[in-house]
Amino acid sequence: MTGDGGRANGGDESGGDAPKSAAGGVPSVDRPIDLDAYDAVVYDLDGTLVELAVDWGAVAESVLEVYAGHARIPPTDELWGLLEAAGEYGIRDPVEAAIAEHERSGARSSMLLPLGRRLTEGAERSDGGRNVPPAGVCSLNCEAACRVAVEAHGLGEALDPHAIVGRDTVDTHKPEPESVLAAVDRLGAEPARALFVGDSRRDAVAAERAGVPFAWAEDLIDQ
Repeated sequence: MTGDGGRANGGDESGGDAPKSAAGGVPSVDRPIDLDAYDAVVYDLDGTLVELAVDWGAVAESVLEVYAGHARIPPTDELWGLLEAAGEYGIRDPVEAAIAEHERSGARSSMLLPLGRRLTEGAERSDGGRNVPPAGVCSLNCEAACRVAVEAHGLGEALDPHAIVGRDTVDTHKPEPESVLAAVDRLGAEPARALFVGDSRRDAVAAERAGVPFAWAEDLIDQ
């Protein structure tokens, strides 16, 4: 399951973040994908490098409780819609805190995925002689949860700690382009010379809006 959580009523758990099969005409780079051809590589986190142990339905329920506790009528039961509306309702901080609590816990219990394992193994084998592009993270999860997961799985050797960009690192989050661009900028690259690797339509759209080439995580795993 991706980190773009679901409906409180047990409906569509993709939360509008559909997988590759539903991505329509969103462009991606051709295979085989040569990471060394780019000046920087930015990875999505949940569903790409790791899988957070988060029940997103339970997260949505926690957010609905925040709305109820502040006597606000929720405009939707979809998690990210609730987060996006929270600022207008004056409850952005408690809603963000409720989501982040689940994410941090899920990051501590997360599972390393094949692409994440490949990334750590590549860092361990690197002897400094190969021109490996710097790498970072751009995630819809909060920055603190990203850093917990990175530390838990030893991904720190492969990722630039200054280029860990979460939902709350900049003013907007995916599919808006600012978080992708922030990660690319912190890696010292130009958007057209970087690559964003993700597992969802939200990732692909964010990359397209940022003018950053995009690759599906599964394409990197399968090649």
